Amino acid sequence: MAKKAIVSILIALIILCSFSICFAVSNEAEDLETSDTAQELYEIKESVSSSLDEYVEQYGSYPYGVAAYILNTVRIYSIPFCFVGIAVGAIYQYMLGIRKLDVRDKGFALVISFVTILLICQTLPLIFTIIVNGWRG
Repeated sequence: MAKKAIVSILIALIILCSFSICFAVSNEAEDLETSDTAQELYEIKESVSSSLDEYVEQYGSYPYGVAAYILNTVRIYSIPFCFVGIAVGAIYQYMLGIRKLDVRDKGFALVISFVTILLICQTLPLIFTIIVNGWRG
């Protein structure tokens, strides 16, 4: 029972900290002038556009370049998402599932699922590059 309380308190603290970070960012965003924000958005758009153009040039066609860009973005963002999922699964398996086997099995299934998703998201861009550049010519 104490472990559940500790885990609940930790989760509540993490949620509260994320809210304070969001509020701090939103307050800073309100303080900025609109021209600075528009300039930043324009710079982000240009950097994304230039990197997309690099992928299109590297792969030789627009659809292959867009697919490679999307796969690279998924590869980058899958790492923190899967680590959080693995941590949640480990909490279910090792902390909450000590006395309940169904909760333990749920945690084990979560860990296996997120490790599988992580491996797929990390190897898919490599496989795509090998197939498109290697066999297509």
